Amino acid sequence: MNNIILIGMPGCGKSTIGVVLAKNLGFRFIDSDLLIQEREHRLLHEIITQDGLEAFNQIENQVNASIETTSSIIATGGSVIYGQEAMQHLKEIGTIIYLRLPENLLEERLGDLNQRGVSIKAGQTLHSLYKERIPLYEKYADITIDCAGKGIRDCVYEITHTIQSGDHKP
Repeated sequence: MNNIILIGMPGCGKSTIGVVLAKNLGFRFIDSDLLIQEREHRLLHEIITQDGLEAFNQIENQVNASIETTSSIIATGGSVIYGQEAMQHLKEIGTIIYLRLPENLLEERLGDLNQRGVSIKAGQTLHSLYKERIPLYEKYADITIDCAGKGIRDCVYEITHTIQSGDHKP
């Protein structure tokens, strides 16, 4: 089995589900947001505040496009889908799984988007961000897992079952 790459909106559970999935499969867990912070020696929201959104997106694209690993679960940042090179590379090294969660549940989970280091334009709302990103998540996903009303174990089981059964497009 190759790498499994988790994409989706901030707050959909990529990191939480990713850690459990990695333990269940005996895979390594990589959080690309942490790779960005390690490379830049700053928190995500500090990079966005100090360098601007465009620079952050370029850094995110470079970091994700340079990940070289096998047998890993990679939890990406919600804005990874803006980086064409990153998405092409991730598609080449693994199966991309979109963790879908409805907007109202995301709103409950997220809190302050800026403090969380979410790549969001000035004046943009969660609603407009959601509408902008959903088509991109759907475009890049090999598999979509609907996480609404499901616990972590349920999502992990569904991902594992779908991957192992081969019930997805390559």
